[in-house]
Amino acid sequence: MTKNVFSFGEVMMRMTVPGYELLTQANTLRYSFSGTGVNIASAMIKLGYEGYLVTKLPDNPIGDAALSFLQKLSIKNNYITRGSKYLGMFFLENGFAQRASRVTYTNRLESSFNTSVLADYNIDEIAKKADIIHLCGITLAMTDQVRESMKQLAKKVKEQGGLVCFDCNYRPSLWEGGYEEAKPHYKAMLDLADIVMMNEKDAMFVLGMQTNQTTREEQLKELIPQVAETFNINIIAGTHRKINADNTHVLKGYIYKNNKFVFSDNRSFTVHDRIGSGDAFTSGILHGELAGFKLEKTVEFAVSAGMLACTISGDTPMSTAAEIEAAMLYETADVNR
Repeated sequence: MTKNVFSFGEVMMRMTVPGYELLTQANTLRYSFSGTGVNIASAMIKLGYEGYLVTKLPDNPIGDAALSFLQKLSIKNNYITRGSKYLGMFFLENGFAQRASRVTYTNRLESSFNTSVLADYNIDEIAKKADIIHLCGITLAMTDQVRESMKQLAKKVKEQGGLVCFDCNYRPSLWEGGYEEAKPHYKAMLDLADIVMMNEKDAMFVLGMQTNQTTREEQLKELIPQVAETFNINIIAGTHRKINADNTHVLKGYIYKNNKFVFSDNRSFTVHDRIGSGDAFTSGILHGELAGFKLEKTVEFAVSAGMLACTISGDTPMSTAAEIEAAMLYETADVNR
């Protein structure tokens, strides 16, 4: 039977500045719709699962356009509610060489999703149907009402035997009180999670953990087992990314399960659009776990999914399992015919 993967999160309008221009230079923008929940649901559909998005959209033409975009991705809309007037937006300026990409958010707290309440969602029905629910730190940074909905969804799914996946996704610009404000909410979500996406920086800065190790990998190996034991987490996974002077990226993934670390190879590649690659990695980890892959294959599959997402315009991962497995073998072709 096909597994049901749910994701809870905001649908946003992405306004992309053409090429490598700055907002101060450009006079046109290209819009699309995205969000971590959108990306996870779409990626899992491409990998052969039923993907549901739990969200609230405005009841106006902007909401209609967002819903049309989701339908093109084959995302199930059974649990998408409508109401209010606004959709959150962000502006993306693509980085180049030493200049980092920049995301500027607007209208977040006024959006239909971020003014929603628990009663907007049929959480009992969702919990009965969900084999996995995905939640993220970006959503956790929003309003008290959204945080409550998020925690209740996680609790209900867990009570019904489903798995809870939490992606730490800490964004400094979304927490006015910084790490101290975020910490108790992250701890509450980690207590509920079975699968977690994080690395040593999340442990050190969000959770306030300490280490005397100096390299990232050594810090990871010391702190992640402590997180898994403290919060009784089955799987923790994440990536390390290095950006080279020629604008190529090097990505290395890891997974920790059953007191064992497994690392992927370093994957070096040229980036077309990096937004959403972390969600692609997450979908690869979830697929590996659901498909019963060995840890070695799971992490290689996930990092290859993240790499391919960087070759596609827009946030949303679009690669099939066959395409990802071909990338795992470092296969390239001029034209597939």
